[in-house]
Amino acid sequence: MEVKWSKLDVKLSALTKKTIHEMGFKTMTPVQAACIPLLLKNKDVAVEAVTGSGKTLAFIIPMLELLQHRSERLKRHEVGGIIISPTRELAIQTSQVLAHFLHHSDHLTQMLLVGGNSVAADVDYFRVKGANILIATPGRLEDLLTRNCDINLPSAVKSLELLVLDEADRLLDLGFERTLTTILQYLPRQRRTGLFSATQAKELEQLVRAGLRNPVLVAVHEKSQNKSVSTGPDETDISTPSTLANYYTICKPEEKLASLVGFLKSQGSHQKFMLFFSTCACVEYFASVLKILFSELQVFAIHGKMKDKRYKVFDSFRKATSGVLICTDVMARGVDIPEVHWVIQYDPPSSAASFVHRCGRTARIGNQGSALVILLPTEDAYVDFIYRNQKVHLVYMKTPSPAVDTISSVRSLQLKDRAVMDKAIRAFVSHIQAYAKHECNVILRLKDLNFGRLATGLGLLKLPKMPELRGKDVSDFEEVKIDLNSIPYKDCQRERIRQEKLKIYRETGVWPKTQQASKRISCKQTEPWSLSKQRKIERKNKRDTRKLRKQQQQDSGVYTKHKRKRNVSQEDIDELAKDIALIKKLKRKKISKEQFDEQFDAKNEERGCESSK
Repeated sequence: MEVKWSKLDVKLSALTKKTIHEMGFKTMTPVQAACIPLLLKNKDVAVEAVTGSGKTLAFIIPMLELLQHRSERLKRHEVGGIIISPTRELAIQTSQVLAHFLHHSDHLTQMLLVGGNSVAADVDYFRVKGANILIATPGRLEDLLTRNCDINLPSAVKSLELLVLDEADRLLDLGFERTLTTILQYLPRQRRTGLFSATQAKELEQLVRAGLRNPVLVAVHEKSQNKSVSTGPDETDISTPSTLANYYTICKPEEKLASLVGFLKSQGSHQKFMLFFSTCACVEYFASVLKILFSELQVFAIHGKMKDKRYKVFDSFRKATSGVLICTDVMARGVDIPEVHWVIQYDPPSSAASFVHRCGRTARIGNQGSALVILLPTEDAYVDFIYRNQKVHLVYMKTPSPAVDTISSVRSLQLKDRAVMDKAIRAFVSHIQAYAKHECNVILRLKDLNFGRLATGLGLLKLPKMPELRGKDVSDFEEVKIDLNSIPYKDCQRERIRQEKLKIYRETGVWPKTQQASKRISCKQTEPWSLSKQRKIERKNKRDTRKLRKQQQQDSGVYTKHKRKRNVSQEDIDELAKDIALIKKLKRKKISKEQFDEQFDAKNEERGCESSK
């Protein structure tokens, strides 16, 4: 049920209303209608709402209203609001939304505290310009609070009115629990706190107890036809927006890549797609391939190992009217990308919750969207699993027609550039290793995979050597008949280095170590000769002291009893070792059963004679 902004039971300032109108939000979402009045009435809130439900405005608007209606204006270096986000991308996105509202404010300012910028630059900026609202990632905020520097941030946050923990479940997933505890110790107790997340997991309960005072629990439930706000569970709730169409398809492993290409071509080049993979190596490989196969479609790539470049790619995709963003789960939470038409999951994510978060990148704030997960024939039980676990109903879609000559085209790319071949092998290895660690390993079992067909579907030229393939039937894979050493790098410098190493290998039969590995070997720490000699003398003196003390104890009779026990114990151990060696010989069939019995009986008789003496 949609509610107009004019129906709010609390009054909003003219500047806030003006910004809401300029941004085009005619009605409130359920989470906004529930949270804004509660926070403005001095209540702490713990909010559970599906992804894409408009949580950002639900805390930005009350934060601004609280700061604007203070009896005394905040000074330049007084912090009245803090928003903590789990990732840099989400923090930047929140800052951009807040900037629309602050554009009409004559005295409130904000500051972004995230990794990627130097700490010194952040310190200088705050010292010169100050800020009333901080949007930060946990690590950077903790650093500035605990650092002894001239801005004295612990003193600045004493004016705090509202603390917001955005995507709180994600904050805990990333291991920020201890960091958040440290941050909370610096903040005043007399404040309001909002905890926003897509799920209210058990791990959040401790955070709620530590950071919130008598919070109001707000749960926004999506149903097939409407939305409702409640404080209790509902068995009919679903975890994805009602405007999202969820599909699955079953695809043979050798046709998976070709079917993906066929599907993307059938949708046309005017749409925006997000394509999720489980590993960074898969993102690298598929980005290289799809950029060649789709000359008319922009292809972007983001994964967790891209630190500085990541936001530039993210921002470019947000501004693009069409294209494909190939990414890992680093883009599965919180980020808002306009008009994503399709979310495609090339393989099931590592957890059921991640499935929901991935799908939530489309159909945001009431818009229509579609999601597709591509499953292997051995993974069809995942459909029922995701329904039981997350209440997400998947509708079967006929398998897209595989694009003609996809595999031959991919192999041709590898034959022209060794870098693509390297990426293909790393993608295959990383995919197998991620599959082996899957949370749903009862359904998605490594032993059910056909490794040969899977490698064929990725377009590999050869199978890599890896433990998971040992003893497996890979007869379905046909290697390309070519000397792989003849495949060059397109990059001239990399190819020159490879040729030099290849020459050494052909002459010596040993592949030379990389320069980095050689440095690790040669960088063994050395020490002055005099210091080394002194340490040797000290160790010798300690040994002599221990020997002397032991000899004195033996002479005084202190060790006699224990020594006798130790001698007997050692004899037993020696005999036991002989028995074990004899049994091993029998198991390895080095001696017959008759020889074993004969030797074992002889040993027993020998022991009996010794004990009777």
